[in-house]
Amino acid sequence: MSTDPAARHLYAPLRFRIAGDRGLLVDCGDAIDPAVNDKVRALKAAARQDPIDGVTELIPSYRSLLALYDPLRTDPDRLQKDFIRLEQTLTQVDIPVPDIVEIPVCYGGEFGPDIEFVARHNRISVDEVIRLHTGPCYRIYMIGFAPGFPYLGGLPESLHTPRLETPRPAVAAGSVGIANNQTGMYPVQTPGGWRIIGRTPLRLFDPDRSEPVPYQAGDQIRFKSISRQRYQQIIDTRGLM
Repeated sequence: MSTDPAARHLYAPLRFRIAGDRGLLVDCGDAIDPAVNDKVRALKAAARQDPIDGVTELIPSYRSLLALYDPLRTDPDRLQKDFIRLEQTLTQVDIPVPDIVEIPVCYGGEFGPDIEFVARHNRISVDEVIRLHTGPCYRIYMIGFAPGFPYLGGLPESLHTPRLETPRPAVAAGSVGIANNQTGMYPVQTPGGWRIIGRTPLRLFDPDRSEPVPYQAGDQIRFKSISRQRYQQIIDTRGLM
């Protein structure tokens, strides 16, 4: 057994909670932590390699895996035994190698109305906000809230900024924002309370594509700063929005 403190989550026992009449939530740990999330991903991979009878869908989150099931084929007690059995195999499971998805972003101006607030709140310049935001590769811990909305981990502490006190009734599709210690993107227009610092010209959600969203939980996002001119070129040449 590893002595790495971060790896302790890999050996914490699974916990289970009922989620409606056809869902079982499998908790893999208590923290928002890459090690916990790796266990979620490994458990999903194990269930893909050795399918559990009756499970119709597996939905990963920060620290849990939601198993949706057919109640005519299985039940929570049986599923708990199945997941405990799978847990014993995790050291032999290869977690899928994450894709790194580059997202071009035009920061500030009409596309980033809150970027100056983020700079003032953290006592840095707007240029420093952009430099810091484009620095990391962000892990996609989960996708939710709206179709394709990625919750990303790894935002530099010097960019942590509180949400808006009053959410906007409409945030444009492609908007990139910050809320507390997280950053993320709005794939569709929706109300939202995140601090908007930029916008991508990419169509992040398209139900007509074979893969409606160009990333999945476990992948990594890297933001790239582009000019207003380049933003328009991407739209004009690719017709993405």
